[in-house]
Amino acid sequence: MIKHIVFFKLKDRSPESVATTVAVLRNMEGKIPELLSIEVGTDLLRSERSFDIALVTEVASLEDLQAYQVHPVHKEVIAHINEVKELSYSVDYEM
Repeated sequence: MIKHIVFFKLKDRSPESVATTVAVLRNMEGKIPELLSIEVGTDLLRSERSFDIALVTEVASLEDLQAYQVHPVHKEVIAHINEVKELSYSVDYEM
């Protein structure tokens, strides 16, 4: 089992902008067979060092992670993220 976590800091940190990106991320649920689970959360503190959104997903294997990365629905999400993000960090680890 692989856990894939990504933190996003947006250029526009307004509640409306964050909500739009959260909706885009949540839209992957049920549309990418390799995703065993998906969780999207927004930062509560909204401090200067905080990231705005956290994405936590699980897949069964590295092969499934690679399939997720190139899935057309995920590619649409990447296109949106590339337009709105200031910065992102990710980590992938085996559970």
